[in-house]
Amino acid sequence: MENDIILHLDVSVDERFPRHGITKLLKKLRPQWKPEDVQIQAFTEGITNQLMGCYVGSLTEDAVVLVRVFGQMTEQFLDRDKEMKMFRVLHNHGCGPQLYCSFTNGICYEFVRGVVLDDMFLKEPTVYRSSGHLEVPSMKTINKEIEELKSHLNHIDSPVVLCHNDLLTKNIIYNQEEGTVKFIDYEYADLNYQAYDIGNHFNEFAGVNNIDFSLYPSHELQFDWLTAYLESFKRCSGVESFVTKKEVKELYVKVCKFSLVAHFFWCLWALLQAKHSTIDFDFQGTLGVAKFDVDLKMHFKMATPPPRYSVIV
Repeated sequence: MENDIILHLDVSVDERFPRHGITKLLKKLRPQWKPEDVQIQAFTEGITNQLMGCYVGSLTEDAVVLVRVFGQMTEQFLDRDKEMKMFRVLHNHGCGPQLYCSFTNGICYEFVRGVVLDDMFLKEPTVYRSSGHLEVPSMKTINKEIEELKSHLNHIDSPVVLCHNDLLTKNIIYNQEEGTVKFIDYEYADLNYQAYDIGNHFNEFAGVNNIDFSLYPSHELQFDWLTAYLESFKRCSGVESFVTKKEVKELYVKVCKFSLVAHFFWCLWALLQAKHSTIDFDFQGTLGVAKFDVDLKMHFKMATPPPRYSVIV
């Protein structure tokens, strides 16, 4: 990893019958393992790819290898080369797992110890300080929404930073013993607007399988979260870490508006997945329509702070 050379294996893993392909991968990555001793555990939470943990003994062993098989046609909206660069950057800075290799239709990487967060765990200060169904809307309605959002966002000055862009609960690993939070799965990671990544993370409080936007973080929680974030951001930038209420309010407004952009992105993603993915999930019904529905309902409500937090932007 230090010399940025990624091992590539000319192996393809069948989504339905993965063991044969995985055995070929492990022959190179874990040559001491006997094929008959290898156990494979599928992780079913993901809805973009198929993820499996491979081990001998138990999942608590250090040698566990995660095998991720890319979803069908996901290269249409994901840059896999860029994802691997993100793996290198974040691992070299102690922020993420080691990438062991790439193969024809996926990657193998290190297993990160800890627990994935649940939707309620996102509201725990100790964690964040460490780190409906409608008819599908017409294209005319969608284009109108996009133009209105663009007119709002053209006047928002949000810094461009390295963003994860998919911080749902299952991509956040909390190690209580070490008091650390680490992010996993960097396929959407890229330079992006700071407020977008935060707004998308807040959207994820509502969950994935059973979306409930009443779980969207309260104004009080958002302001506490944003204060902690700005303090850390300033420290990392080498400036005084004191944060004013005005700074928090301004970031809050930006985050609210960019959260709507995140809804649009995942709507488009869901429509593509509904057409091409082999994963058993109602992409269009659960995500595409539900997120656009809430987008319409919350468009101006979310993009404006409550009266006691109002600020001129």
